Amino acid sequence: MDNNKYGTDLSEAIKKSGADYNEEKIKEAFYFAAKAHDGQFRKSGEPYICHPVEVAKILIEYGADDASIIAALLHDTVEDTEVTLDDIKKTFGEEIALLVDGVTKLDIGKISYASKEDQQIENIRKMLLAMTKDIRVILIKLADRLHNMRTLSSQDDRKKREKSLETLEVYSPLAHRLGLQSLKSELEDISLQYLDPIGYKEISEYLEIFKNNSFFEKLKHMIEEKLKEAGIKAEVEGRIKHIYSIYRKMFTQNKEFNEIYDLYAFRIIVDRVSECYNALGLIHDIFHAIPGRLKDYIATPKPNMYQSLHTTVSYDGYFFEVQIRTKEMHRIAEMGIAAHWKYKDGVLGKAKDDANIAWVRKLLEIQQDANDDDFMKTFKIDLFADQCFVSTPKGDIISLPAGANPIDFAYSIHSEVGNKMVGAKINGRIAELTTPLHNGDVVEILTSANSNGPSRDWINLVKTSEAKNKIKQWFKREKREENIVHGRESLDRELRRLNINFTDCTREELFAPLMKKYNCPTLDEFYAAIGYGGIAVSKILPKIKTDYNNRIKQSTPLKIVSAPRKQKSVNGIIVEGIDNCLVRLARCCVPLPGDKIVGFVTRGYGVSVHRADCKHILSADPSRIIKVSWDDESTDYFTAVLTVETSSNNLSVLSEITTVLSSSKINLRSLNTKTLSDGNLFITLTIEVHSLSHLETIAKKIERLPGVASVKR
Repeated sequence: MDNNKYGTDLSEAIKKSGADYNEEKIKEAFYFAAKAHDGQFRKSGEPYICHPVEVAKILIEYGADDASIIAALLHDTVEDTEVTLDDIKKTFGEEIALLVDGVTKLDIGKISYASKEDQQIENIRKMLLAMTKDIRVILIKLADRLHNMRTLSSQDDRKKREKSLETLEVYSPLAHRLGLQSLKSELEDISLQYLDPIGYKEISEYLEIFKNNSFFEKLKHMIEEKLKEAGIKAEVEGRIKHIYSIYRKMFTQNKEFNEIYDLYAFRIIVDRVSECYNALGLIHDIFHAIPGRLKDYIATPKPNMYQSLHTTVSYDGYFFEVQIRTKEMHRIAEMGIAAHWKYKDGVLGKAKDDANIAWVRKLLEIQQDANDDDFMKTFKIDLFADQCFVSTPKGDIISLPAGANPIDFAYSIHSEVGNKMVGAKINGRIAELTTPLHNGDVVEILTSANSNGPSRDWINLVKTSEAKNKIKQWFKREKREENIVHGRESLDRELRRLNINFTDCTREELFAPLMKKYNCPTLDEFYAAIGYGGIAVSKILPKIKTDYNNRIKQSTPLKIVSAPRKQKSVNGIIVEGIDNCLVRLARCCVPLPGDKIVGFVTRGYGVSVHRADCKHILSADPSRIIKVSWDDESTDYFTAVLTVETSSNNLSVLSEITTVLSSSKINLRSLNTKTLSDGNLFITLTIEVHSLSHLETIAKKIERLPGVASVKR
């Protein structure tokens, strides 16, 4: 097999980087891998060697060291060929062998989010352990995942869905925590493309209007001229927001496109920190600043080292974001954690003192005794949570998840501080223990030697996994008898609610499988574990209910006849055969009651409802189309869009339109105007109506107004 093409690609990538790489050693690794993978092909039909080469090229872009590049080229040899770890060690040394071994053992790709939960948890534990030993293992794994996602089109639909969900759940948040923003964004956009192709296409088409938009070129020129006048040497770039971040905002916050302020953003890169703040003042001179939208990540950097000034401004009815940072800040924003490591000095990978992965070590320490359910919850909290920064009265900065309270703060200092806490002061004033903390707060914890310890309610009030587990450990250690009583009472209360009667079977018989699973030799140990929070009642109830019903059925078979019931609707939509699934109305066609509609099953994001004649649905995969209908009994309001074109540029028509809407008791969500080349106005109205007929009535009223040429949906 001719591998010259891939060898040349690799050499060109090294040359382009301008870095001082050991090309001879990298070439040796390339030919070693090419020989090992000879005769192997990817699903796309390409020779397998193209994959490790592309992974190596991604790492070169991030300035990775020689060892990382070599390990990337060899990362699949031990797993997929006859090459052994000893072969790697003999040829390339122990450091490379350890990296290859780390990537091989870190088989996150086998995670299944429903049926293989135990395997998922174990793999994540391995991943966290690998990060604390050598962060390069994760970097190689992220590069590996990125290339696999870039070539996902050759996989079957099931694999596409699994890989995309896995990427959004684990890989993209990890990339974010490590500051690898461009890698994170690409992973998310590709995942969305396979999970909700219609939503992806919808947003992509909308964003096309921003590309090559002369208006934004005008704004860029205005910024450049203002900076030049002030004597500030700067690079000004414009960018469109990534598709997934728009999708997430629209989906989670139920926003329209025109309600998202930062669809478009400018980035200003200067030489010095002082120039960042000077440039910010100039931006606020040119444009109208939106109150509450200024964020200073220079004074308070993000946990992943990101620094920048962010402000949202408006001009001529358009909202956009401006980011201002130095060249060094920009390098860190693009390269993340890799920007700080001195590869040639051998510092990279050891990372024992690196604050950026301290959260990983802490998570592993406090999770040693946690059950699997708690481990996964805390992993996701620590991985996904935004951070806030508060300080002690002495000025020590403490990083906590957004929404954390003084209890979390106390336990982050020390277990004993939390256990003996009797009160707290925020900014010098006594505050409730549940008060959410904010950036810049100064927190003082009041303690007493006579304290009776933490309250059991605190377990459900705290936000950090650290505090939660320290409280549980205190109750486990100090309150065994109380835990037994509390645990039995909590469980019995739920069992009574489920009508589980122990005249039909003994507690020992019913709980035996769960006692074995949680390593509780006696009923008291089982109740105690529930009492201190080691076993969540909500977690075990489904199993208890199933086992109980099975026992009852075996003794007294019952014939259950279900009475006919009306399906429940969500957002005014009934999905055939499914209750309470996630439903959203597609924004590409904006369906209303009265329209013929169909549902499209997205991958991981519920059902997207479209008009039957929507161009996107006509080209969609037929196997993912599902029957849906309007709920006739629904009283919901629905968002609709009307476009109005006037026959004059008289702005009084706007007043008349709003008068019509007001007199008809129509809620106006947004109104945008644009002056056409002939001087007439093009008006976009976003309103709330009950149905299609309701919309048509409003449209006719507007159409009759003087100066209105046309009204279209």
